[in-house]
Amino acid sequence: MEQRAVSPRSQPLFIQGLNKSFGNRKALDNISLSVFEGEFVALLGPNGAGKTTLFQILSGLFTADAGGAAVFGAEISTAPLPALAQIGIVFQQPAIDLDLSVRSNLQFQADLHGIARADARHRIAHWLGRFGLADRAGDPVRALSGGNRRRVELARALLSNPRLLLMDEATVGIDPASRIRILSDVHALCHEQGLGVLWATHLVDEAEAADRIVVLSKGQIRFDGTPVELKGRRGHGNMTDAFLELTQ
Repeated sequence: MEQRAVSPRSQPLFIQGLNKSFGNRKALDNISLSVFEGEFVALLGPNGAGKTTLFQILSGLFTADAGGAAVFGAEISTAPLPALAQIGIVFQQPAIDLDLSVRSNLQFQADLHGIARADARHRIAHWLGRFGLADRAGDPVRALSGGNRRRVELARALLSNPRLLLMDEATVGIDPASRIRILSDVHALCHEQGLGVLWATHLVDEAEAADRIVVLSKGQIRFDGTPVELKGRRGHGNMTDAFLELTQ
């Protein structure tokens, strides 16, 4: 019988026994993990580990073969509307219209969520101000740097006031300063708003400040614990060596 995730209504994300295969290749093999309110969880794994497949299931794009995932008690596969309504997502591949202005991109997203225009204007102004983009609201996204485009996507993900934020390799291809700033912004949201965050990355340094690290390799969870616990694994003393041992 297929398992279903049963999580407390106060828990942003609860994944239990999740499996997904593509032909003979098992992309996810019995994945179980949780994200709590105000917790920043780094999903750390090399390319091809299964991180994006997991995010596609969590965003409703794919269906798991077995197991389940619930957002605040709402199972994604059987109650997608209440589950997805509480999630904000920034995918690895950019998903904004480069020819529309920053404001128009955000307004389009607000319309999709059914946010009233007056409320949407307030939310758009808030997030653009928060991320230092207020003076670029009328500019086409194409005119922005890679880092600022990512901030627009982050602002868009936050417009619906989600309680769980999924970041899928969201800093790939942007400059180091922008990467650090986005990481800092998301950590701040965890502390200020109690936002639960699952941050997928293959960069060890992005995981070092996480509350918890989940190492994923070849579709399996190899480690789930704190950065200190990962660093101390088998006396390595640093996260890179411990990560390489787990994934190679």
